[in-house]
Amino acid sequence: MRSAQQGRETDAMNANLHALIESHFPSGTEQPCLLIPNEGVVHYDELAQASARIANALVRAGCVPGDRVAVQTDKHWQVLALYLACLRAGLVYLPLNTAYQKRELEYFFRDAEPRVIVCRPGSVGMIETIGNGALVLTVDGRGGELWDRARDESTTFVTVDSKPDDLAAILYTSGTTGRSKGASLTHRNLASNALALVEAWAFTRRDVLLHALPIYHVHGLFVAVHCALLSGARMLWLPRFDAEEIVDLLPQATVMMGVPTFYTRLLAQPSLTRDASRHVRLFVSGSAPLLPETFAAFRERTGHTILERYGMTETGMITSNPIEGVRAPGTVGRPLPGVNVRVVDDAGDECSPGTIGSVQVRGPNVFAGYWRLPDKTREEFTADGWFRTGDVGEWVPDGPAEGYLRLVGRAKDLIISGGLNVYPKEIEERIDALPGVAESAVIGVPDPDFGEAVTAAVVPKPGATVDEAQVIAALRGDIASFKVPKHVYAIDELPRNAMGKVQKNVLRQRFARNPDKG
Repeated sequence: MRSAQQGRETDAMNANLHALIESHFPSGTEQPCLLIPNEGVVHYDELAQASARIANALVRAGCVPGDRVAVQTDKHWQVLALYLACLRAGLVYLPLNTAYQKRELEYFFRDAEPRVIVCRPGSVGMIETIGNGALVLTVDGRGGELWDRARDESTTFVTVDSKPDDLAAILYTSGTTGRSKGASLTHRNLASNALALVEAWAFTRRDVLLHALPIYHVHGLFVAVHCALLSGARMLWLPRFDAEEIVDLLPQATVMMGVPTFYTRLLAQPSLTRDASRHVRLFVSGSAPLLPETFAAFRERTGHTILERYGMTETGMITSNPIEGVRAPGTVGRPLPGVNVRVVDDAGDECSPGTIGSVQVRGPNVFAGYWRLPDKTREEFTADGWFRTGDVGEWVPDGPAEGYLRLVGRAKDLIISGGLNVYPKEIEERIDALPGVAESAVIGVPDPDFGEAVTAAVVPKPGATVDEAQVIAALRGDIASFKVPKHVYAIDELPRNAMGKVQKNVLRQRFARNPDKG
């Protein structure tokens, strides 16, 4: 064990993200950090002490730097303390969407081999059967078994010395081939992106962030939480998004981050007015494209222009519209400080403004690679080190938004529904395995609430019929609810081009025009 003195001597060189976060905690005691409606306040010193106790408990349980800690829980403040504890102990944090089902979790646990799995009390039995011998602990509103182990531990813990390229987190993204990939994120990745966002969005200790996002993905955990902690700001900590509650809390907030679905639902609240939102300095939208109609309607109703940004699991945030200056609907702004973006044609040559091409990115924010998939990692990077995002876009050539990036599509059939990524192949494989199904194609069609609605076109086998309700029922419980199609249409055949490739653009046009009848 290292002494506290040794820890202090190496702090200046320690690339551990927790060392950076802790250095920005407000000085003094009882500075508010989390304001939890109907529950109370968690102060910065309480959060630091809780994370130290949990870090000590994890080490006592046998965890060593590099071990993975998988977490599938509801949004309790203790989970934030757990995340910080993993960072300071040099462990690799593995957040998992609460909607994932047994089959999905089984794959993640087999692939990542976590030393510890933290879950909801009701999931313990199932998790223990698929956890491959991991220590399974619970977290609930009172702290659960994790807190029972941590309660009597020391409130001090010397942050582990980490190198910039040591892993801090693994986030799984669904694969277009049906196999999920773990994006390996380093301390350098997370720290560089967090510092860039605090600067770009002018966060200060005076801010109060309205936090209604889940904390199992980049947006809620890294973007939102890091901005608050690195500026010593406060967070209104909500377990979930409720539009009526959000409007009631807006007068207490200065910043809100959300997915487009949040904003469409806020607009449905008559109580959303200019007066209700007058204390907010910044509304941020991301994780999915914001419809121009939503952008315009929100500005008309509140007087606020939503700031759109662009990012992904593998890179964190890439570009952002400005705090000061033009925020143009349909654009995602310029690259963040330290991040390089280029748009290239099929030959790899950079496109001139106004010419559509593939979006590639390079910088300290770009992930280290896919967990245990070196071949896949090499495929996703160019020979000169740029990450292929799979998105298609252009630089705006002129006008007020000249030089901004505009995204026009995705090269990889990705569907973003309610801010969550859905890859069709995973769903198609399950539909194709159902009785009476010859083949299927899954697409996203525009939806005013979710941004895109997962939609399936299914070709029955000769003499068979396809029932929408039966298909949906068969999928529900097998895959996460956000992946289950909202609509299932039976069609005679899938449209194909001369090479036999399914023309999903034709399906999108067909069902977007007449979603009720197909």
